[in-house]
Amino acid sequence: MNSNITITLFLGATVLCSSACIRKHPVAAVTTHVVVHALTSEDKSLSGANAKFYKALNAMATGDASAMDAIWSHAGDVTDLGPFGGTLVGWNAVRAEFKKEAAMKLGGEVECYDLHLVEGTDWGYAVCTEIAKGMTANGIKVAPKFRATNIFRREDGDWKLVHHHTDLSPELQNPTGGTAK
Repeated sequence: MNSNITITLFLGATVLCSSACIRKHPVAAVTTHVVVHALTSEDKSLSGANAKFYKALNAMATGDASAMDAIWSHAGDVTDLGPFGGTLVGWNAVRAEFKKEAAMKLGGEVECYDLHLVEGTDWGYAVCTEIAKGMTANGIKVAPKFRATNIFRREDGDWKLVHHHTDLSPELQNPTGGTAK
């Protein structure tokens, strides 16, 4: 419960702070297509962390969920609200779902477009449009488009993902057997 309150308060404060910052210091809209294959492991920027998440997400579609370990925080307060539906709370629940999704080896890819980043000292977030190409567990080709929010926290000098939220996708909901609550 405290994690939900903390995230809600953080999101509310972020919106208020962002609105105030935009009034004082206008920020141009950033239209970006994140190219995940051009990353270096030394990129410690918020933009680099966001791109590493999409690289890890695409590796997961090939059956390898291990890269998610490096980009996500392993804390009990992380949350994932993916296109399959449900709310996952805590690293153990999020990691277990990633393992199930990776085991399906659905292939495809997700790309991040129209990226907008806001970076603070210890917190930052990315808002983008995810465009996916892949298949359902039933072998049906899909190409959903999602709005997505990624929230990062600095841990030991590195940006770690603590929250990922995308729109629901009716054609993708619950492909791993309903473990999400």
